[in-house]
Amino acid sequence: MNVVIEGKQISKVYGSGDSVISALQHIDLTVKEGDSVAVMGPSGSGKTTLLNILATIDSPTSGEVVIDGHNILNMNEEQLSSFRRDRLGFVFQDYNLLDTLTVKENIVLPLAIAKMNVGQLEQRASEVAVRFGIQSILDKYPYQISGGQKQRTAASRAIVTKPALLLADEPTGALDSKSATDFLESLKELNEQEGTTVLMVTHDAYAASYCKRVIFIKDGSLFTELVKGSQSRRDMFKKVLDVLAVLGGGAIDAV
Repeated sequence: MNVVIEGKQISKVYGSGDSVISALQHIDLTVKEGDSVAVMGPSGSGKTTLLNILATIDSPTSGEVVIDGHNILNMNEEQLSSFRRDRLGFVFQDYNLLDTLTVKENIVLPLAIAKMNVGQLEQRASEVAVRFGIQSILDKYPYQISGGQKQRTAASRAIVTKPALLLADEPTGALDSKSATDFLESLKELNEQEGTTVLMVTHDAYAASYCKRVIFIKDGSLFTELVKGSQSRRDMFKKVLDVLAVLGGGAIDAV
């Protein structure tokens, strides 16, 4: 199984002199193809900083980051921009949809930017819409659909380029419980049936319990890790809560 993320001794420091803040300290992280990983930790633990580095939005102060076989620290801005577009997919808490475009136009935007021909663009749009169950709203605009449908649209846009890695930042944070469950089930199917590699930063134990692994960060360092294995999602949820109780952070949501 190919390694999608290989992070070695990742550290991030902000400021200088007496005002130095160490956001990450010597993080080692490996994510293999087809894996699904949640990153959790209290506010200020460094999980968002780690996500930003893996998303090529930020760079570490020291360490090495290889994604899909490419050392991202050796790339210039133009190369990073192309790498993000072609190999990474992003899902954010606030959806980041363009209100002036229809659902379908939002989904295919990355393909249009990459100048894919219309036939391929239409086919791929249809495939991802079926995957996330939004075929009936393709001609609607973001203001006409629910929060859950917006997140499904955002996820469809994120995977339309068939990225090597899907990165999700608090993807259920703005959703009600039913919409969150529907979205997480779809993400789980995407991971298990299509082998899409997923890395999710979340404060929500319920969302994390859908992943195969949960990594906990505290004060910028790795705290511990849970591996789901053959246990149920409910059992995984309980173990995540147990770690959060010790860690001192994270939301406790209903099963």
